[in-house]
Amino acid sequence: MVSTLMAHDLLWGMSPEQLPADAPAWVIESISQGQPVVVRRAVSTPGQVAVGVRGRLREQRYAASMAIDSVSRRVQPEQLCHVDIDRDLPAVRALKQLRPMLDHCGWTWGVSGSAGFELASGFAALHEGSDLDLILRVPQPMPRAQAQALVARLDGAACVVDMQLQTPFGAVALREWAGSSSRVLLKNAREACLVLDPWNPQEQAA
Repeated sequence: MVSTLMAHDLLWGMSPEQLPADAPAWVIESISQGQPVVVRRAVSTPGQVAVGVRGRLREQRYAASMAIDSVSRRVQPEQLCHVDIDRDLPAVRALKQLRPMLDHCGWTWGVSGSAGFELASGFAALHEGSDLDLILRVPQPMPRAQAQALVARLDGAACVVDMQLQTPFGAVALREWAGSSSRVLLKNAREACLVLDPWNPQEQAA
């Protein structure tokens, strides 16, 4: 379990007792309701995983640590690709609209953010103005021209779509990789750094 947990995974099993004594009341409420927490990119101590707790409001995000032994359930973004909810919201419509294209794009994809949280847990997290957050697992380099074509497809969706490319070395925003800047921001558990190639970041130090 330690080696397989990845950023954006949703985990169940955290208890209020694992929270710091000064945790806000809304955090305790969220955990007490049985809501999942999301794995975040951060270095954690052995036996722990860095997680985030979300509340009802957009600004309610809380960084915490969860004991790996207490994980009772795990849902990854790619397990949510074909989950449907009966809510007429732009993000839900966008997901249905993009699903056929993403299924045939050649990469493994998944749903994260508010949409992923609601699809996996049943707790309402989406609203009329919500973006759709997606991830694309790209172990091999994606040409920038292909990234630009993908952005064009996403821009035709029913809402704003934010996609992260998950490389073996971390995550980079699709829109950055499709842009004109020579360097893009690569994020992993230890740092966020500007690189020329998200699939070969060591080359930048040469």
